[in-house]
Amino acid sequence: MSKKILIVDDEKDILELLDYHLTKEGFKTMKASNGKEALKIAKDFLPDLVLLDLMMPEMDGIETCIEFREDNLLNGTLIAILTARAEDYSQIAGLNAGADDYINKPIKPRVLISRIKALLRRTESKVNSESNVELEIDTEKYVAILKGEEMLLPKKEFELLALLFSKPGKVFTREVILARVWGDDIIVGDRTIDVHIRKLREKIGNQYIKTVKGVGYKLKL
Repeated sequence: MSKKILIVDDEKDILELLDYHLTKEGFKTMKASNGKEALKIAKDFLPDLVLLDLMMPEMDGIETCIEFREDNLLNGTLIAILTARAEDYSQIAGLNAGADDYINKPIKPRVLISRIKALLRRTESKVNSESNVELEIDTEKYVAILKGEEMLLPKKEFELLALLFSKPGKVFTREVILARVWGDDIIVGDRTIDVHIRKLREKIGNQYIKTVKGVGYKLKL
């Protein structure tokens, strides 16, 4: 499953350059020229990672990062600030606002891509290390791994499980699940979620997916 990256920068040349190299590497990308546009696009695109410039008109990178962290739909998104500002206070401000990494310009495309991949891997490894490793997710092979055995799941079941697995213990509301797994342009009911949850429980066991009555579901590892 290709990772999705939202590139946010007010300089068109930089947007196009980053988009070219990330697309070439196999990432799915979208572009935004300011923070307000980025938030609007992100609600539909639901990126795995946002590559965020610091100095932008209308809403700068710090404000944008804070808005992402305060949005229930987007608060789990990885954010890497990419900026020419190397002052300590700028880095501290970015990290305090909720950024996961701070990358200084200029940077060679190959090095940037390596940093992005490392950040994505580090996040997945953190999830695995916090669990008892009985249940794992391989997003590249699109398989779930239960006690060492690979399980091929239908697309929506896998995406639902991967969403819950992305933040064990976090309660995902039905609205968030519908938006991130089925998308806003596809009309499905609550019953659809329930059916997919039931099928997942039949395959991986009842102990992993917990119902939070009247709210949604969470993964317990």
